[in-house]
Amino acid sequence: MACLERCRCCADSRRRHGSILYSILRSEERAASPAGPGPGPRRGQASRGCPCGSRRRVALRSPQVACKAASAVLVKTLRFVQNVPCFQELPLDEQLLLVRSCWAPLLVLGLAQDRVHFETVESAEPSMLQRILTTRRQGEQPPPRGPAPGRPHHGPGGGGPHLPSAGEIQAIKGFLAKCWSLDISTKEYAYLKGTVLFNPDLPGLQCTQYIEGLQREAQQALNEHVRLIHRGDEARFAKLNVVLSLLRSINANVIAELFFRPIIGAVNMDDMLLEMLCAKL
Repeated sequence: MACLERCRCCADSRRRHGSILYSILRSEERAASPAGPGPGPRRGQASRGCPCGSRRRVALRSPQVACKAASAVLVKTLRFVQNVPCFQELPLDEQLLLVRSCWAPLLVLGLAQDRVHFETVESAEPSMLQRILTTRRQGEQPPPRGPAPGRPHHGPGGGGPHLPSAGEIQAIKGFLAKCWSLDISTKEYAYLKGTVLFNPDLPGLQCTQYIEGLQREAQQALNEHVRLIHRGDEARFAKLNVVLSLLRSINANVIAELFFRPIIGAVNMDDMLLEMLCAKL
């Protein structure tokens, strides 16, 4: 019952089987399943919670405000990267490879540092009945409901916008909340960004040992700073490394779709990053 109250797309066990929608759905199921309907749930078997809530597509409530704030953070992030002397010593192709791989986690760290808040609203998608009726009129196959889990949001042909899901946005907000709860200082943010920037595990890097040494130095500097400033909190360094681990769950495509597609459209983020990296910000 709780799932029925939370999610509209859950089935209503009391719905009349003679309704128009039920008849259409049943005919679609028969056409898609030649073997016929499968066995129903066994008695006593626990019902699974509906996962549809985390897959709902959402958009920014105030895109002009949030996108402007994210764009400002991206400029500040690339300016920070350009001002790191060790980064400037790397060949340009190495610099670009590092930035392409880490711009999204660096941006989210910047959002946390600048305490950027944003709200989302559920996107108005066509109902199941509208999809079926539209498909029958056009004589086409039913349109896909969205990208499969784990696949990138950009289709091969560019396509229209693919809004992030509520679960993906919750991962971003959870990360921001974790950073704010730790009250991370400016120096700690700088060392965290250095750890993220200098990732020696990227395929195609030539200066692997040099970059690995820079990442190690960033971690050592963070550890020394924490031991000096937070002497009574022996677990703080570990907590900050947990923050870094949470960044792995944030998808760069989600960040691009949420904060940049509303203002730059289908512009390739790699091209924009290259242009900004070569410019004097």
